[in-house]
Amino acid sequence: MRYLIGVDIGTSGTKTVLFDENGNKIRSKTVEYPMYQPKNGWAEQNPEDWYNAVYETLKFVSEGIENENDKICGIGLSGQMHGLVMLDKDGEVIRPSIIWCDQRTEKECEEITNLVGKERLIEITANPALTGFTASKILWVRNNEPENYAKCAKILLPKDYIRYRLTGVFATEVSDASGMQLLDVPNRCWSDEILEKLSIDKSLLATVYESVEVTGKVTGIGILEGVPVVGGAGDNAAAAVGSGVVESGKAFTTIGTSGVVYAHTDKPVIDKGGRVHTFCCAVPNKWHVMGVTQGAGLSLKWFRTNFAENLNYKEIDALAESVKIGAESLIYLPYLMGERTPHLDPNARGVFFGISAMHEKKHFLRAVMEGVTYSLRDCLEVLKEMDIPLSDMVAVGGGGTSALWREMLCGTFNLSVKTIEAGEGPALGVAILAGVGTGIYPSVEDACRKLIKFTEPHKPQNVEEYEKYYRIFASIYPQLKSIYKTL
Repeated sequence: MRYLIGVDIGTSGTKTVLFDENGNKIRSKTVEYPMYQPKNGWAEQNPEDWYNAVYETLKFVSEGIENENDKICGIGLSGQMHGLVMLDKDGEVIRPSIIWCDQRTEKECEEITNLVGKERLIEITANPALTGFTASKILWVRNNEPENYAKCAKILLPKDYIRYRLTGVFATEVSDASGMQLLDVPNRCWSDEILEKLSIDKSLLATVYESVEVTGKVTGIGILEGVPVVGGAGDNAAAAVGSGVVESGKAFTTIGTSGVVYAHTDKPVIDKGGRVHTFCCAVPNKWHVMGVTQGAGLSLKWFRTNFAENLNYKEIDALAESVKIGAESLIYLPYLMGERTPHLDPNARGVFFGISAMHEKKHFLRAVMEGVTYSLRDCLEVLKEMDIPLSDMVAVGGGGTSALWREMLCGTFNLSVKTIEAGEGPALGVAILAGVGTGIYPSVEDACRKLIKFTEPHKPQNVEEYEKYYRIFASIYPQLKSIYKTL
């Protein structure tokens, strides 16, 4: 039997899964690690934590597989996007990685916009300057830690640092590189114009591949010697492959740490207002458009950790389900880490609006879940404005496993929503990419049609009731915008 491995280097932990060539999960292991917040709005991680988690999980899932009848044919890497990993000339990490949800770079975003021009920046990178993206992080280090910037010989994204540790190769691929704000997204290559205007030396960057291309082979780590490693994909592009969202009209909603509404497109469609992201996707010469809310599953995890630690997520669902739609007029804005779509506001923060003495823990739990759903609806509205076809919606991520959250999505989106029968998300997605890159499958589309099975879809219910509370939700942020900045 031929096998493939998918590695997903997430924000809370790394999940590595061994699949057979028919897409069946054989073995899986997850190792968690911390996120550090030295200041309000900052977020960092130690790249060595990622590597230790990857090594431990790879060793576990691969043990005993290699013999005369069985072979591990390829490895695909996925991971959190946008994180800045800086290496010195010896390949050693210079400072902790500034990760995707860090909000310290507002001034650097203004600097990028001034140097490139807002409209030109969106034309080339398909996005406005954003605090979450990598380019502003590079400039922040240059502006605030010049001694670290002077040492820097190579800049990598989180999953690509792992690739370097596994293979010794400095490589990235188009989907993850799209989120650096240095890539010419329509043309799928580094932008010489952006690099020149930002005074970033191109030699600092890794070689760009398509997601299915083999970038190197595992060498010198004591396990999986010689196994090919393909480009892989950023977490959302990988989740799209793992959800079968690889053709026009297909879309998914994910409720992980962040939340995403993602749609596949056959050509680069760009929002001139920069409210959503257009990136290269993991299917060669195709793109995707996605809206992002920063604090989706993070909101529920934050509330549980601080106010409901004695409850598991099934108990949380049951409590929230016992409360009527609208949580007795309690509305939650999930802006714990600022917000991207549609507000592009690093100063935004979380709000419970309408608290009264009758509200209990169960009302707050329901309000959190509904608030995240309404924020995802904000993303959907922008995609509709762009005339992107949306006929098929899949729910993925941790929140996607919740029947209650899927019911909220159906009612709020007014769309049928299905999920994967055996969802392994990004790990399955990059395992499929590894299978295409090593010749097991003829194409990404063919592999997805063969391997991915769906549940019966939830049908929209209570649409008018959800619409009523969504309208209240949508009216709150504009009235707080100036106050956020003052705060």
